[in-house]
Amino acid sequence: MDNVVIFSLTSSKKLTQEIVNILGVEEGKILVNHFADGEILIEPQETVRGKHVFIIQSTCGPVNENLMEVLICLDAVRRASCKEVTCVMPYFGYARQDRKAKPRQPISARLVADLLQAAGADRVVAVDLHASQIQGFFKIPSDNLTAMDLLAQYFRKKKMGEVVVVSPDHGGVTRARKMADGIDDSTIAIVDKRRSQPNVAEAMNLIGDVKDKNCIIVDDLVDTGGSLLGCIKMLKDHGAKDVYCAAVHGVFSNGAIERIAASGVKEFVITNTIERTPEELKGVPNLVILSVGVLLAKSIEAIADSKPISDVYNIFKN
Repeated sequence: MDNVVIFSLTSSKKLTQEIVNILGVEEGKILVNHFADGEILIEPQETVRGKHVFIIQSTCGPVNENLMEVLICLDAVRRASCKEVTCVMPYFGYARQDRKAKPRQPISARLVADLLQAAGADRVVAVDLHASQIQGFFKIPSDNLTAMDLLAQYFRKKKMGEVVVVSPDHGGVTRARKMADGIDDSTIAIVDKRRSQPNVAEAMNLIGDVKDKNCIIVDDLVDTGGSLLGCIKMLKDHGAKDVYCAAVHGVFSNGAIERIAASGVKEFVITNTIERTPEELKGVPNLVILSVGVLLAKSIEAIADSKPISDVYNIFKN
């Protein structure tokens, strides 16, 4: 790791500090300034000439500012003659706009991919992209890491008995199957969901048997939590015992935290791909936050040493 520099921008400072501590390296010094009119200036405070630079930044809210920070930082290190630059984006913003669901809609995930490449990225690393085919939007190497093994390890150690892993829609069945494969004595169920508009969804039917069983609803992200609450109610109506929720990215918009606290779920498990302040999480005793620090640190190490990233997941098999 002698030829590696790891920079943190605004949104992932605590996660970056955990990563560098695991790797036993110093965090790169970088200056991030936001001017009064909204312009951003980013200046590395140490040489990156001939080095492999890793930029760690989740493009969560404020999405556009955090994305611009990444683009400007890419330009800065490129002009400073770095050898290679990898964008590590634990949460990849705009990933939900991955197709034209209606006429005249943009495919913003492709636009972001183009912007990152145009700014000089050599590789992009993300965690649980909303749609795995977003990797195909890049002409450069892209790694879609998954935290499903981390989440499965947490529930496996709880020894909950017979478990049903529930996908909140048809699109998440593969994700639910992967989670179920990592938990002993588990099956899957699917909620048939209709989405009438963005952030508005209605649970319609349940496919699978959940009566008198512990259920884990698993998704890649939770935003307003509306569809999640519909799933919880449906499972309870069908006789589920205890309901747990697991999501990689806790976006939590428009009072979602308060709704989750009052939802009646036994536990809501998320990761720290999007960092939250203690004030934001106050009053939510059923929220559990797992860290993706080891996953990202070992993946960065594998990339820097030209080794397979797939071996990293062995950490979560115990």
